Amino acid sequence: MTPAAPALGSRDLPHPVREEIRLEAVLHALSDPMRLRIVRELAAVGDELSCSHFDLPVTKSTTTHHFRVLRESGVIRQVYRGTAKMNGLRRDDLDDLFPGLLDTLLAAAALQAVRLQEG
Repeated sequence: MTPAAPALGSRDLPHPVREEIRLEAVLHALSDPMRLRIVRELAAVGDELSCSHFDLPVTKSTTTHHFRVLRESGVIRQVYRGTAKMNGLRRDDLDDLFPGLLDTLLAAAALQAVRLQEG
């Protein structure tokens, strides 16, 4: 994977450039319930959220893994702001590459949550 831009510092995280984002990687990333939960929350807020904002029922190392999978697949962008690692949905990139995919998956996830009483 080629970083989107040259590393500026030791805290910069590698992200795929838009042209490197693959459908199968996005679908894999969104196939996990915890990762889908993160993406649903980011989409609902429509802004960046810190990693500490998410209260997932998994260990910290597993949470870190989920964010890494989402970042490396091109679903989210992570940047440090001070000491906080901020996460933002790469909606523009995903919508340009796969029109309608994100909205369809988010709508289906919302319907499933209602059906399963997860809200």
